[in-house]
Amino acid sequence: MNLTTKSIMASVMAMATVTSCSTASDEQIIEKPDLKIENGQFTPEILCGLGKVSGVQVSPDGNKLLYGVAYDNLELNKGNRELWVMNADGSEQTRITRTPYSENNETWIEGGKKIAFLGKEGETMQVFVMDADGSNRKCVSNIKDGVDGFVISPDEKKIAFISQVKYGEYITDKHPDLKKSTARIIDDMMYRHWDEWVTTIPHTFVGDFNGNEISNVLDLLEGEQFEAPMKPFGGIESIAWAPDSESLIYVSRKKVGKEYAISTNSDLYQYFVADGRTVNLTEGMMGYDTCPAFSHDGSKLAWLSMEHDGCESDKNRIFVLDIASGEKTDITVDWDYSVDTFAWANDDKSIFFIAPYQGSIPVFKIDVATHQVATIDNGEYDYAGLFVGKDQVYTLRHSYSTPNEIYALAEGKQPVKLTSVNDEVLAQINPISWEKHLIPTTDGKLMTTWVILPPNFDPNKKYPAILYCQGGPQSPVSQFWSSRWNLRLMASNGYIVIAPNRRGLPGFGTEWNAQISGDYGGQNMKDYLSAVDYMKEKPYVDAEHIGAVGASYGGFSVYWLAGHHEGRFAAFIAHAGIFNIESQYLETEEMWFANWDMGGAYWEKDNAIAQNTFANSPHKFVQNWDTPILVTVGEKDYRIVFTQGMMAFNAAKLRGIPARFVSFPDENHWILKPQNSVCWQREFFAWLDQWLKPETHTAE
Repeated sequence: MNLTTKSIMASVMAMATVTSCSTASDEQIIEKPDLKIENGQFTPEILCGLGKVSGVQVSPDGNKLLYGVAYDNLELNKGNRELWVMNADGSEQTRITRTPYSENNETWIEGGKKIAFLGKEGETMQVFVMDADGSNRKCVSNIKDGVDGFVISPDEKKIAFISQVKYGEYITDKHPDLKKSTARIIDDMMYRHWDEWVTTIPHTFVGDFNGNEISNVLDLLEGEQFEAPMKPFGGIESIAWAPDSESLIYVSRKKVGKEYAISTNSDLYQYFVADGRTVNLTEGMMGYDTCPAFSHDGSKLAWLSMEHDGCESDKNRIFVLDIASGEKTDITVDWDYSVDTFAWANDDKSIFFIAPYQGSIPVFKIDVATHQVATIDNGEYDYAGLFVGKDQVYTLRHSYSTPNEIYALAEGKQPVKLTSVNDEVLAQINPISWEKHLIPTTDGKLMTTWVILPPNFDPNKKYPAILYCQGGPQSPVSQFWSSRWNLRLMASNGYIVIAPNRRGLPGFGTEWNAQISGDYGGQNMKDYLSAVDYMKEKPYVDAEHIGAVGASYGGFSVYWLAGHHEGRFAAFIAHAGIFNIESQYLETEEMWFANWDMGGAYWEKDNAIAQNTFANSPHKFVQNWDTPILVTVGEKDYRIVFTQGMMAFNAAKLRGIPARFVSFPDENHWILKPQNSVCWQREFFAWLDQWLKPETHTAE
């Protein structure tokens, strides 16, 4: 694929200065739903209706917090996020927007007198400005292809923003007379990514900003085919202004096609506003380099860095660059865990960070000079996001029982809960409980396993159970809250949920996390069986009615267990799982993932690791399948193509095994739309109830 200079210039020329925009709309505004709780039962409909809290921003004087709350509307089949402001102590919580479209990327400007944010204007997202109370809302941009995210410079005279530019050659470029042709002409790899055929890519732009308009827009990668930030998840965390506003850092993996498909080698690029000079700050660092953040005095730059090219789940280290000397230091070299996110402390002498650790995600603090790590708060809950205030840190916290709420953390003090968006609803739902077990594995280690218990749990009764198989494959089994794989919802339907931190999960050291790569179908599967065998011995577990469920690598796990479980399970559910690894190797798009985790290609006959991986493909053990299975997929999933699920379903039917296939044509790797999500949950529990609760199941 080739990106022409002409096409990029056309996109830049179309970006014009704007002084006003209309915001009128007759569409229905989504409000907080009036949820009806019956008999204390937690249902998919209640889960769908809960508020989603996100995006804390501390005002310049530290006295106020700006944040968002989103709600889904099941009837309208969509969601909407509105902005709220409260005092730093949680008082005077006030909603300041009320529109049919979500507001995002909110940030304080003009010393806290105003707020800039992304809002919908016509068919695109644009930059808006309003007073701090939500009044005098005004659109200040008119970017042809919309704005995906923005960061305003510290002096508020410049703005860096993300927008899409044309990628590759369209059919009408080559054959202008064939305007109705739908053909795609492809000459290299990475033509699809996650859920899209790649026809545009994000670029970082810089423009002048005066609070009323954006002008003199420049594409920092003009004429280049490279993503900045990187698809599919890169956003404004990939851009950082220097405190003096004279330069900014952006993240890019400057590769295309096959080179892009096999590499995770991204770099940090410093762009100097005055002369347009660009410098690669991480040349020679071969893995992911992401999330740049300057210290407040501008003397240092911190970022997250992985060591190995091709390993997307490598240990995430905090590196610090001394700007004056150019010296780079891994300040987490002696700390054997992987960092999720971080933020500079106000004195620039330390950095707050969060990281998976022993089955939860606490908040830590590391001294930049001594590299000493201290725990700020750790418990049976997870933290997500760090926002530093005057004398405390603001963050989001969730657990198996509650979705995100905003908390304030101060060293040496108990966490203070500031919001209670969902408390009223959750108080009406029967509570659950959980236990943390250390389960022996086949190789003599102890595996942290969460066991979530149903409401009103009675140890003298027997309950059906579910083995939860994590995806990723290297994603933590912590105190997570999910809108789909919700362990409280599973327990509330009368199931004991077994959630092991099997081999290949972060939070237990680099060796534990890395073990799974090249060992699909190996020790981590033995870990699952160890967890099930351990729990089967509990008098309150109905050993004859245990199911296994999972998505992505969790779906692979279900398919693999279906051929090796030796009667342990009575039902399976696999979503977006790998069934045939040989097909997966050539169907997927991010080849760095396939090469690292599978060990190489299946035609490499002398590659022992790869050959072991493909020998353990679930499709080679279908002759052993004997248990009912539900398969669900999204047809826009290009990471694990939905045909993997079709093959598994067809195999089960041909074997005479009870099976069901639920396909969502408009969903990707996740089931996101409200009605599809509720439909998925209903099918999920109907299947489990049919096979794990035979005494209560009524034929459909």
